[in-house]
Amino acid sequence: MSTASTRLPEGRYGRSSDERADHKLKIAGAVLAALLLALVGYFAYHYVGQNEISAEVITFEPGKDTVQVHLEVRKDSGASGYCTLRSQAENGAEVGRADFRFDGDASRIDKVVTLRTTSPGTTAELLGCHAD
Repeated sequence: MSTASTRLPEGRYGRSSDERADHKLKIAGAVLAALLLALVGYFAYHYVGQNEISAEVITFEPGKDTVQVHLEVRKDSGASGYCTLRSQAENGAEVGRADFRFDGDASRIDKVVTLRTTSPGTTAELLGCHAD
């Protein structure tokens, strides 16, 4: 004896409701992924592409009431801005913070700046650079 089939014939009645729901979910997922990718690209462009001035601490020399910091600044020609440096004591307390201004037509500046401190500083940290 043969058993009766409860499945519908293939391709005769169109897609099932599960297949239609899966297709809609795939489309919605693709649209959301494209929007997320566009949003990440937008923020990356404004964070990296729009930064007109950046710097790097090459060396520093701590002293009793100062820290000598050798900075290498890279910026767009003609752009002006400032970089913020800070120094900390051995116990981690901040003992000095200052902004140093950079302007002019040069696109690369090597400069030794003096950061005054309230007590002996053991570090020189670049907190960031900002264009005007």
